[in-house]
Amino acid sequence: MRGAAAAAMVPLSGLVLALALALPSVALENGLALTPPMGWLAWERFRCNVDCRDDPRNCISETLFYEMADRLAEDGWRDLGYKYINIDDCWSAKQRDAAGRLVPDPERFPRGIKALADYVHARGLKLGIYGDLGILTCGGYPGTTLDHVEQDAQTFAEWGVDMLKLDGCYSSGEEQAEGYPEMAKALNATGRPIVYSCSWPAYQGGLPPKVNYTVLAKVCNLWRNYDDIQDSWDSVLSILDWFSANQDVLQPAAGPGHWNDPDMLIIGNFGLSYEQSRSQMALWTVMAAPLLMSTDLRTVSPSAKEILQNRLMIQINQDPLGIQGRRIVKEKSHIEVFLRPLSQAASALVFFSRRTDMPFLYTTSLAKLHFPEDAVYEVQDVYSGKIISGLKTEDSFSVVINPSGVVMWYLYPTALPAQPWHIGRQRAPGEGFHPVLL
Repeated sequence: MRGAAAAAMVPLSGLVLALALALPSVALENGLALTPPMGWLAWERFRCNVDCRDDPRNCISETLFYEMADRLAEDGWRDLGYKYINIDDCWSAKQRDAAGRLVPDPERFPRGIKALADYVHARGLKLGIYGDLGILTCGGYPGTTLDHVEQDAQTFAEWGVDMLKLDGCYSSGEEQAEGYPEMAKALNATGRPIVYSCSWPAYQGGLPPKVNYTVLAKVCNLWRNYDDIQDSWDSVLSILDWFSANQDVLQPAAGPGHWNDPDMLIIGNFGLSYEQSRSQMALWTVMAAPLLMSTDLRTVSPSAKEILQNRLMIQINQDPLGIQGRRIVKEKSHIEVFLRPLSQAASALVFFSRRTDMPFLYTTSLAKLHFPEDAVYEVQDVYSGKIISGLKTEDSFSVVINPSGVVMWYLYPTALPAQPWHIGRQRAPGEGFHPVLL
């Protein structure tokens, strides 16, 4: 969803909403993205840079994607789960071919997308591509209007594409309500497994009544709800604020095969400090977000790589229960606590500081965070690796949280109460959102 998109947003009419409510018959049901997708996406870092003459290393060309595929395969990313290498806008020629098909820019992608997909697949990776359900993409390239949905789905499948991100610039609410489900149907009809990422809700304000998350989860594997991320801490905070403010609507919508997408990880770029980078990784993980990096993997710093390759962090993000976390505490001291229930009665806690003055000593207990009585936990600090054994629910503890930083814990029970508690998704934060004890 780019700047030009705002002009293209059209309210979803009552008639179209009624039509959308009747769509469960086109449920995606593709068995894909049972955990949040992980990989690399070009947009935030490389945008629509098509100047390959003066900036060949950073322009949107096959060279960029071949080189990033090498980095994913050779630098440890693939083996941790970062398997998707995703092309974004500005890859295509400015016109379709004589048969009406999308074609890549012949100068910037001379070997074509199929050759790139073959290269990616040979390295144990998957290829994603970008389209737009409008007359033009956000960058001004040919869009996928309703009459081209089936043709473009077939083209992507023939090329060997594994994920499609479908944007919504230059399309109306009515076209989106028809086109997004139609593309889901068309992708399924190709017979090729293609993860489907929709920008649909972002163009309708992200919230009911214009957005029906029950319908959305049956149409898309993941979806952008809100603004594009920019390379700044303010942008990260604005996304976090929106997701937290609307968590009662958003959190129940997520689960295996259908995820909220707060947008790319910008760790390794220019706008975040070390503490802020650790915070984005932890907060995106607790929100069960897709982990789609958008940084230059050829030059990424050791400290950014260490954050992005944290094995326990990735294990938490990829937890098979697929429950999205929530903010459960918001203190006057500008400390916030997020909880994500995990499989095997484990939990993840993120203690996040919005303070800008100095490290803050935060004292609480698991009882105050609504953990069950009479349980005992082993705790591992996700970043430091430090282990605390024998932490009882009623025990007070303190953590030191740096400004704009986090402390993240992985907790697993060593003793459970007789009556396990289960998650209550619909209650107010902190009142009914508990660890899952299964």
